[in-house]
Amino acid sequence: MESQLHQEINRLEQEVMKMFTMTEEALETSITALLDRQDEPAQQVIDGDDAINQLEVKIEELILHIVARWQPVARDLRFILGCSKVANELERLGDQATNIAERALMLNQRPKLKMMVTVRSLSEVVLDMYQKSITAFSSLDCDTAAEVCRLDNKADVLNVKIIRELIDYMGTDNRIIERPVHTIIVSNSLERVGDLSTNIAEEVFFIIQGINVKHSTWFDSPDQNRPCSKE
Repeated sequence: MESQLHQEINRLEQEVMKMFTMTEEALETSITALLDRQDEPAQQVIDGDDAINQLEVKIEELILHIVARWQPVARDLRFILGCSKVANELERLGDQATNIAERALMLNQRPKLKMMVTVRSLSEVVLDMYQKSITAFSSLDCDTAAEVCRLDNKADVLNVKIIRELIDYMGTDNRIIERPVHTIIVSNSLERVGDLSTNIAEEVFFIIQGINVKHSTWFDSPDQNRPCSKE
């Protein structure tokens, strides 16, 4: 019974990692489409969103099957519940990638804004956060998870900077609102990717130790002690 349970948990993990790969590709492609002003990759992201949604449904069905059949406890149960939450965050992350791709299709047809330099910086931060969240989950590494949580403040600061620059820009001429508004939406979507990556990282702590670290101050300093030991 135990061996069969863990076989199904391994299958669940494989499906979640597949979803990580799909959303990472969608996010990277949407950002490339925006920054390099390419319409075809943007459309590919939009067209591929349904596949991410369907994979979330498949993962949730697998989770219900495992829980109903095996009634797992302790670390196994935490991992399964964590996978459910992570899959939900990944589906929402895929939606943000689609939002960025949709805005790219519009912005690519207009003159480029100088604020895109800061947008590029924000995209680099959130991509780093997301890739670290993948590492944290796949290896159940709470030190890497903590890095993601600390980077969230940097993403927030860049998002605010972009919005302020765009508001100032719109103030110079009320006829040039369309591009800044769409760019603000892009910036907010990127910042949201950072938030979702942070949520995934926080699930790593839940899986390892069964604790809720949301709104925690543990991440303010890399030298602070954190409950990172595995059971």
